[in-house]
Amino acid sequence: MTFKLATVAVYMLMFFFIIFLCNFLHLLLRPLSQPRVVSECIVGLLIGNLLLRKPSISNAGIRSTLQYIVDGAMVLHMFVVGLEVDPNIFLEIHLLEAKVAYSGVLTTFVMAALLTPLLSIPDGSNVPFNLCLSIVVAGTGSPLLTRLITDLKIGRSDIGRFVVSAGVHTDVMCTLLISIGCVIFDPYSRFMYRSMKSIMKMVCLLFIELILASKLTPLIMNWVNRENPDGKPIKGSHLVLAVAYVFLICSFSPLFADYNKVMSAFLAGVFMPRDGRIAKTIISKVNYFFAAVFFPLFFFWTGSLAQLNNFEGRKLATWGNLFFIFLIATVGKVAGSLLSGVMLGFQWKDSIAAGLLLNIKGHFHVYLAMMASMMGLTNLSTSISMLFSIFLTIIYTPLVVANIIRRARKRSPTQRMALQWLNPSTELGILLCLHDPQNVPSAINFMEISRGPPDPGIVVHLTDMVELTDKIAATLSHGQGSDGVSVTDPEVIEMREQIAEAVDIYMSEHGDGVTVKQMLTLSTLNNMHQDLCILAEDLMVSLIVLPFHKQRDESGRLGMGHSGFRHVNRKIFRHAPCSVGILVDRGLGAAMISRASISIHAAVIFIGGKDDREALAYAGRVACHPGVKLTVIRFLLEATGDSVSSIITIAKANTSEHLEEMKVDDECFADFYDKHVAGGQVSYMEKYLVNSGQTFSTLRSLEGQYGLFIVGRGGRVNSILTVGMNDWEECPELGPIGDILSAPDFSVTASVLIIQQHSLRGELDGLQDEFSIM
Repeated sequence: MTFKLATVAVYMLMFFFIIFLCNFLHLLLRPLSQPRVVSECIVGLLIGNLLLRKPSISNAGIRSTLQYIVDGAMVLHMFVVGLEVDPNIFLEIHLLEAKVAYSGVLTTFVMAALLTPLLSIPDGSNVPFNLCLSIVVAGTGSPLLTRLITDLKIGRSDIGRFVVSAGVHTDVMCTLLISIGCVIFDPYSRFMYRSMKSIMKMVCLLFIELILASKLTPLIMNWVNRENPDGKPIKGSHLVLAVAYVFLICSFSPLFADYNKVMSAFLAGVFMPRDGRIAKTIISKVNYFFAAVFFPLFFFWTGSLAQLNNFEGRKLATWGNLFFIFLIATVGKVAGSLLSGVMLGFQWKDSIAAGLLLNIKGHFHVYLAMMASMMGLTNLSTSISMLFSIFLTIIYTPLVVANIIRRARKRSPTQRMALQWLNPSTELGILLCLHDPQNVPSAINFMEISRGPPDPGIVVHLTDMVELTDKIAATLSHGQGSDGVSVTDPEVIEMREQIAEAVDIYMSEHGDGVTVKQMLTLSTLNNMHQDLCILAEDLMVSLIVLPFHKQRDESGRLGMGHSGFRHVNRKIFRHAPCSVGILVDRGLGAAMISRASISIHAAVIFIGGKDDREALAYAGRVACHPGVKLTVIRFLLEATGDSVSSIITIAKANTSEHLEEMKVDDECFADFYDKHVAGGQVSYMEKYLVNSGQTFSTLRSLEGQYGLFIVGRGGRVNSILTVGMNDWEECPELGPIGDILSAPDFSVTASVLIIQQHSLRGELDGLQDEFSIM
């Protein structure tokens, strides 16, 4: 018993080591935009070859155990792949995506059927095997393609949605053809023709299985869903019953007709309804398990079979098989896409890119290649060549996407997007970002005070910032509408529903002059700034408003916060295509701002510089709200006396650059004064200061007087009033004034809005999120 426990402990340690290596290698390959499957494949092949290189009784036992695990997991994998497919896809043959998909399948299949016999892959002539191999070569790994397109940030573009949809059509068609082939030929007997009696028996049982899957399943699943409403955990007995029923359906034809269990699971998944809580739970849990646990183990199993010392690398024929299979698949897909693209009016570059992306193979294709070797249909060297060919179809994908993005950016126009330059007759566009429902009250009040004049009003794109973790990535599926993919993670769905419900209540009662559109930004924290910048440019907004990475706790103080979102905010400040604001919420959403009486006292601090001018431009909109009492506090430099320090201060302040900046500041402030202060709508105060020390003490004296401060992030030229403050900033991204007002020891009730004006020098190279190049 002790020996067995020690052996299990060693195996578990080995498994965790593999997971660690996969994550570490993925981190190293991330700058090259290589997907996780690349690191999993490399680690699996190397570790599988190193640990299980020598044949022994223990290694044979490990391989046998891995074989059982992989076979069972592939049944689950193909069932979920089928479950994610909308059966109505068979009615969409008229769509452009379907035409491109089927033309690529046809050309690749014809080329492979004509050329693969020349490779002598099976030992001896085997026409059925060559036909099945041709179908595999013509296929597409749609789950992997969907994940790659999403990770590489073109999922919402026209070509991204097009390729994802075409990939699903290709995958379903080829997998169905393989399923039909398994009825006619026996893959476990070197693809010998089955007898007519066996074929008829298999067809009848498959027909019964599919009828049960499509007709009986809704009755059982609806009963389980009724007994387990949303918001309550699913009862264990009901979950076991549902899973047992699924296994029973998938096992029907394999048990009674010796049909392939993997293909049976796929067919059952296609014809089962995918609506309802049980189906969504199965998809979410299985995909998460596969992404986190199974795929590294799968490639370890692959490496244990594909022993590289059996790869006959010294033979020219081996390399010929490797590249010839890759070329057949690639040329066939590209030729089919070009042919259909010419008839449909696509640009040839887009057709080539679509063909290359549709050539991606996935885990199912790797599984088939390894099983062909185990069944003696190919030698091990040939299976390794097929594995490497599949690997090549994944590696070049980031290069293809980079080319797509490069061409899209050349077409994308750039312009200056800032509040200061906004035409008064043009509605203001704001990209208002949220981390979670806790940000909603302050976001609603921010929309309320930002509405400005009712005509033309504002358009707020309320964007939920969701980190793309492995768990959420496992719930991505082929979506409908404007997005190429959709998220089915229950926590994300619940969060978005809570946000939507709160915003709908506000819009129904106070939404005149405000248009709200809820959106989703799903990305890793490392790349989220790119998504938001691209989205802002696509929507042509003038202001991005981000939540501060620290959130208010019950005592009113700001907690430690999320460092990942802090880095996102910093990157957006550097790369945003418009002005950016960070909202430090310390009670802005505590109560609804009324239009009948003064609900909040706000102050805008104006020292000078482009960011302060932008803050003043925003304050002009706040001044229009009857529920806000706004005060403008202008800090002016006072240098009096004949002391040396005063002379130096005056000299520093009188540089040509500073004088020009002061002229622009005076013009901007005079315009604001005439519009808002002169008529008594806004209060005005002046503070004459000598140095940054007095600036600090003056800011501290304002504590408790205002519920909202509006300040510029920086952008000042030789400002004596802020010099040296950068040396002791806790959050430099807020600027010196914003950092003081947001400090933990300042106030528990004063919220702060820090604004940075758009600068062309920090502009992203013009790329829209939903760009169109086809």
